[in-house]
Amino acid sequence: MAKTTSSLHLLIILVSSILSFAASDDVLSTFWPQSDGTPSFNVKRYGAKSDGRTDSTRAFVSAWSMACGSNRPVTIYVPPGRFLLKKVVFQGPCNNNAIFFRIDGTLVAPSDYKVLGYGGDWIVFWRVSGVTISCGTLEGQGADLWACKASGNNCPSGAASLHFTNSDNIAIYGLTSLNSQMFHIIIYGCQNVKVQGVTVSAPEDSPNTDGINVQMSNNITISNSRIGTGDDCISIGPGTSNLYIKNIRCGPGHGISIGSLGKEYKELGVQNVVVKRVHFTGTQNGVRIKTWGRPSTGFVKNVLYQNVVMNNVQNPIVVDQNYCPSNNNCPGQQSGIQVSDIRYNNIRGTSATQVAVKFDCSKKYPCRRIQLENVGLTYNSRPANAICHNADGSFLGFVEPSSCL
Repeated sequence: MAKTTSSLHLLIILVSSILSFAASDDVLSTFWPQSDGTPSFNVKRYGAKSDGRTDSTRAFVSAWSMACGSNRPVTIYVPPGRFLLKKVVFQGPCNNNAIFFRIDGTLVAPSDYKVLGYGGDWIVFWRVSGVTISCGTLEGQGADLWACKASGNNCPSGAASLHFTNSDNIAIYGLTSLNSQMFHIIIYGCQNVKVQGVTVSAPEDSPNTDGINVQMSNNITISNSRIGTGDDCISIGPGTSNLYIKNIRCGPGHGISIGSLGKEYKELGVQNVVVKRVHFTGTQNGVRIKTWGRPSTGFVKNVLYQNVVMNNVQNPIVVDQNYCPSNNNCPGQQSGIQVSDIRYNNIRGTSATQVAVKFDCSKKYPCRRIQLENVGLTYNSRPANAICHNADGSFLGFVEPSSCL
């Protein structure tokens, strides 16, 4: 009887030890399934440190390799804390098309901007399918690079914080991106991407820190987000189609811009873009189309701006087809970008300048079928002005400033 009692006691101790070991943060999240049955790989299990100083790049790559190699849906888990990462590429294709990247902590770029500044990107997802990023913060630590650029010294261009390229079925939910060296989020060559509930923040004077850049991509939705930065809140490049933007608060920044387009002669166009329920506050531009003043095969067509509020915006509505920074290879030439079928519906608010509407279109390829409907923009509590060059179209309902089309 004494022997049986002793064996039972040892068994209880052994089971308790196993449960205690398994309940640790690393082991439980690495080997046990999530509540929904999805296996989870905790980056700490692969050597990541949450002190913000230890390089955790290899640990993240190892966790990705395990997730990418799995033949069923998996989660990569980043627990609370600060994780220092150098440039990292999460490469596909993977054995499964459902990888959930759950971030409860902060990913931190190196404080020395030269570590990333010459590489173009910080965190890259390449040729992946079915990746979801949820919550968490990316801290780009771009301030020193911006100061270098402001000083006129020979500085690197900088790195984009998050770059999805040649990927499909991507979702980004609740992510915060702070102080990126350059662009915050880039979507390039992708299909079926949803960006929802993101926060982008950088100072008003931070150069080239576009919030979200979309290019060569199709079926993209950006919604319910707050973007304040030193450049475009959202920039839309060549080859973009079926882009839906809604419920955005933009400011500070340069607005939502299609372009610049036409930098290259052979260039794909932008089409089927919807921008709805956007609030601009103190931005340089509101809704803008910008093209280089030189020949190009590109175009912009089928764009709708609807239910937009301008609050002290310098250029609320603008089409600029004579963009020519530094007068380089474009003076005296005409933009080859054909801008057509652009609708502005229910655009209201205040302009920080007297000219609230400006259509400065190509002489060779004038803007066609521009439509203004229910537009009300004022300057200093008085009607603002509108300027048109090489633009034709129509207006419906109340339009202030008076249409110059």
